[in-house]
Amino acid sequence: MKQRKSAKKNTKEIKKEPGINLKIVMIGLSLMLVLVYFLIPHSSDQWSVNKDGVLSYHENRGKVDIKVLKTESGNGDTLETISFPSKDYVVEGLLRIPSSMKKVPAVVILPGAAVNKEGTQGLAKIFANKGYASLGIEQRNLGGVDPRYDYSLFKDDKEPVEHKMVFDALRAVDVLRQDTRIDANKIAIIGESNGGRFAIIAVALDPDIKGVIGISTSGYDTESQIINVRDETVIRFYRSIDPETYLDKIPPRKLVMLHSVNDSIIPIDLAENTFKKAEEPKQFYRIITGNHGFSEDMSVPLEKELELMFQ
Repeated sequence: MKQRKSAKKNTKEIKKEPGINLKIVMIGLSLMLVLVYFLIPHSSDQWSVNKDGVLSYHENRGKVDIKVLKTESGNGDTLETISFPSKDYVVEGLLRIPSSMKKVPAVVILPGAAVNKEGTQGLAKIFANKGYASLGIEQRNLGGVDPRYDYSLFKDDKEPVEHKMVFDALRAVDVLRQDTRIDANKIAIIGESNGGRFAIIAVALDPDIKGVIGISTSGYDTESQIINVRDETVIRFYRSIDPETYLDKIPPRKLVMLHSVNDSIIPIDLAENTFKKAEEPKQFYRIITGNHGFSEDMSVPLEKELELMFQ
């Protein structure tokens, strides 16, 4: 009788084993799924704005799908017309690369409002002569902004166009980093007017960019404008689009600003006010010629500052 009871007990134990094994398998699969989730880059274009109004994107933005639409060679460099996707927009740009046996430094050029990608090529040729590649992009809305419309999107938890324009600049940096002809460790951003605003924010968000040069640009002095504002959503939004919000995130990289004393679009005192709020290292150049945008007298300090950034 004891033997029969023992046999029955063993039979029950054997019947339990498949259930135990199934649990082990399920736990193993769950752990694998969690591991895959964290190892594979995902949601690389998602955005957020924290309580202080600081915009951020995923550090790993993923690979860019680049299309070369046209190639022209001559005068010691190659000019490629390219396009690449950035969120809901296809960015077109002009990628100019000087002929070289080694990898070259590179600059993203963000033009001002109403300026197309062809308008970046004056600067691009200067850089090519110095041995630097450049990517001048055609910004969405041709660089124009509409803060009221963007705020209406923001309060509905939709991504503002101005935030997307910052992301476009970051994707342009990614394009350069992917190019085997370019030194991925020596990339800077230059922006004119509105483009300078996006350039400053983009550099603040990506710590591997070497530095930023703003031409005829400034912040919005948001902090003095919101003293009597109590709506936290309004405050967060306007801080998020103001380059001055991000100035403390640029060091140890350098902020350089070049501005004409005759600028009738963005008065020089606005630029100087922004510059005062920036931390070292920084450099401001008052240019006595020209008006708004790049002028010939900016060439020497521009070349000097880029050389220092790429050391």
